[in-house]
Amino acid sequence: MDFKLELVLLPVSDVERAKMFYVEKAGFSLDVDHQAGETFRVVQLTPPGSACSITFGVGITEAAPGSVRGLHLVVTDVVAARQELLERGLDVGEVRHLTPEGWVTGPNPKRKDFESFAGFSDPDGNTWVLQERGFGS
Repeated sequence: MDFKLELVLLPVSDVERAKMFYVEKAGFSLDVDHQAGETFRVVQLTPPGSACSITFGVGITEAAPGSVRGLHLVVTDVVAARQELLERGLDVGEVRHLTPEGWVTGPNPKRKDFESFAGFSDPDGNTWVLQERGFGS
């Protein structure tokens, strides 16, 4: 039996602002924008190449806006992915990796899987991490 994660609810305070951010700056594809009256709206978006989407809107979650932390977007080249997002106007932190002495700026020198990261937040403060896997594969 497969258990596929295909949708993550994201709490936001302003649906239009979040939609613009995720489409224009993060480059997600808009899949659904459906409203039924004043008390229900669902907006579903998918990151490029992902089988899992995010959704936000009105009447879909009671979680506090900005309360989601550390959603991961796995990329094959964290430096190139960060640059693409920067060019779209998204504020992305420096690429970094963890050493025995702590965090160091720059990708892991050997570009090992799951060892290089960069982060960003949406306008509500929900946080995302770019994580590198498959560099040079």
